[in-house]
Amino acid sequence: MELRVLSYFLTVAREENITKAAALLHITQPTLSRQLMQLEEELGVKLFKRGNHSIMLTEQGMLLKRRAQELVSLAEKTKRELGQDEELSGEISIGSGEYQNSRLLSEILAAFHKQHPGIQFEVYSGNSDDIKERIERGILDIGFLLEPVDVGKYEFIRSPRKEEWGVLVSQDSDLAEKDCITPEDLADRPLIFTRRDLIKKEITHWFGEYADQLQVVASGNLPYNLAAMGRQNMGIFLNLKLDCQYDGMRYIPLFPKLESHTVLAWKKNQTMSPLVSTFIDYAKKYINRITTDKI
Repeated sequence: MELRVLSYFLTVAREENITKAAALLHITQPTLSRQLMQLEEELGVKLFKRGNHSIMLTEQGMLLKRRAQELVSLAEKTKRELGQDEELSGEISIGSGEYQNSRLLSEILAAFHKQHPGIQFEVYSGNSDDIKERIERGILDIGFLLEPVDVGKYEFIRSPRKEEWGVLVSQDSDLAEKDCITPEDLADRPLIFTRRDLIKKEITHWFGEYADQLQVVASGNLPYNLAAMGRQNMGIFLNLKLDCQYDGMRYIPLFPKLESHTVLAWKKNQTMSPLVSTFIDYAKKYINRITTDKI
């Protein structure tokens, strides 16, 4: 498979029309059709369902679309990295969840960009498992991950600022006036929280003797969607404290206190572009300086 042909395939998949795709690609319609048929022959599968005025992906086509997007993105990223000159420029791709420590990451990005204005940042939002998977595939350079997380294959530096866990409850909940929330308060109540297994284990451990009374009604990775469920009294949302407000909801910290660290991580023994290496060195010094100042 040639990257050029994969790019053609992605354009057709997006436009769902051979004529429109050919015009965008500046090639003739017969040439594009021939390239697609040759791709299907090479793979031994049907990629499209062809109609009179449109063309749709088959299940095999949808799978190729996901893989092709990754391959083309990685190829473009590699091309940019190889083309970097002494004046640092190009793109750094970073994955991060939504934390209070996102402020620290933003501080680092802003300070680095001030020194190197030719830099662009692509930020992917997701949970730590999603981000690690993308680092493994080479789609992301660096990840800002929430512990606990398996970083055996990674080098990392830990943020000195801890993340605090609590609950978001509807303002009309009988818990809304409490100053803190204990495991007993949540026993036998419907709960909403993260889908990450390692975090679930941490929360289950916090519940202690009440762990067998956990009633999880929903889980996910986007706080806004989960908070919306909590607002409808579907359940109590266990989440990190964030610098944002949800209408009709109140944040209450857990007691005993439950905290997590975040780490800035990248793959061990991997050849980095000069741009990414320079950024990692800068981030290390920035975080070490904050840690030293705190001490």
